[in-house]
Amino acid sequence: MAGIPHDHYEPTSAKEKWLHQRLPIVGLMYDTLMIPTPKNLNWMWIWGIVLTFTLVLQIATGIVLVMHYVPHVDMAFASVEHIMRNVNGGHMIRYVHMNGASLFFAAVYAHIFRGLYYGSYKAPREVTWIIGMLIYLLMMGTAFMGYVLPWGQMSFHGTAVITGLFGAIPVIGESIQTWLLGASAVGQPALNRFFSLHYLLPFIIAGLVILHIWAFHTTGNNNPTGVEVRRTSKEEAERDTLPFWPYFVIKDLFALTIILLIFFAIVGFMPNYLGHPDNYIEANPLATPAHIVPEWYFLPFYAILRAFDGDVWLVIIVDFITFGFVDAKFFGVLAMFGAIAVMALAPWLDTSSVRSGRYRPMFKWWFAILVVDFFVLMWAGAMPAEGIYPTIALIGSSYWFAYFLIILPLLGIIEKPTKPPATIEDDFKAMYKKDRSASGTPAVSPAE
Repeated sequence: MAGIPHDHYEPTSAKEKWLHQRLPIVGLMYDTLMIPTPKNLNWMWIWGIVLTFTLVLQIATGIVLVMHYVPHVDMAFASVEHIMRNVNGGHMIRYVHMNGASLFFAAVYAHIFRGLYYGSYKAPREVTWIIGMLIYLLMMGTAFMGYVLPWGQMSFHGTAVITGLFGAIPVIGESIQTWLLGASAVGQPALNRFFSLHYLLPFIIAGLVILHIWAFHTTGNNNPTGVEVRRTSKEEAERDTLPFWPYFVIKDLFALTIILLIFFAIVGFMPNYLGHPDNYIEANPLATPAHIVPEWYFLPFYAILRAFDGDVWLVIIVDFITFGFVDAKFFGVLAMFGAIAVMALAPWLDTSSVRSGRYRPMFKWWFAILVVDFFVLMWAGAMPAEGIYPTIALIGSSYWFAYFLIILPLLGIIEKPTKPPATIEDDFKAMYKKDRSASGTPAVSPAE
């Protein structure tokens, strides 16, 4: 797809021309900041800058923590205590890094669900969506490996449980688990490997983020209407867009400031609220916590993992058909990773010709249930696997898969969407007039 017509960087002085001919870095920065952006973006388009800032924050604080952390089973826990008690500002750096992971995932979930609602995964942005899902998977891996490093009770036993999932893979599972841990059980080799990967993966994520930004700068940004920017002429494109700088940069920085105020209030006054008290007890292989739970951002998929036990009829049938090759444990692992895979396949599962959920009346209700379902699964994942909780998790898991595999394809066939505006400019003018009318001022736009 051709790019949106706009003015590109033109060097004027001799020094600028010399540099531009050899390394067009100034032109790249200019084109990035001045990229035409749909003028009707709402506040759900703030999460990109939050995620970028948080990634930089996590890398910066992580580098400082690495200077004092000792990746050894006999000294890891003590080194974390040393950071907290003896390093100047160490407690704040660790709390920012620890809670930064929660901010990272809260922002990425808002970013993903916004994309699902407004159809940001649809053509021509399928590659952008897939890159985003790869970033999400690497985030999950990085966060899990980071949770191991404090070497507390929950870190140690959580690692044993999660890596044990790979052992459920038939035939090759035990070999994969041994390869991951570097031994037959969680110990020094596992800590070395996870420490190394936890340090490396954020830089790979940073590279994918650059690729992600490049991808949507090539196709153009989606917007709440799902209508594409007009590209037939520079004048028409300018009526649909505004330069990213200063309009959207200022909006994003304002939103980032508000979010960081909340974030640092949590860091300052309740830094351990999202943590688990058992992780302040040094790891003891002989004493297993009564209830092992992962971090909150893993809980929906942890609930899906536990939902498909040996009493579920689907698991029984699959186990019978495969002659025990896919047992309950392996089925749960497949379901957990499958729940992420169906999100990645959304560009091909959604059959509707209308991109934005704003103009899909039936879709809105099913999507709202999906959002509620996500939080229900999160709650169920934090509960013990007994009583009514497995049943709730199974119902939630069933809806999650049904939404992507059945409901989303069917809606494109049976739903009658309303008509989107002809252009982004029309939508912007309608919003502007609505806002002016609500404030009691004449509904006249600057262009008029």
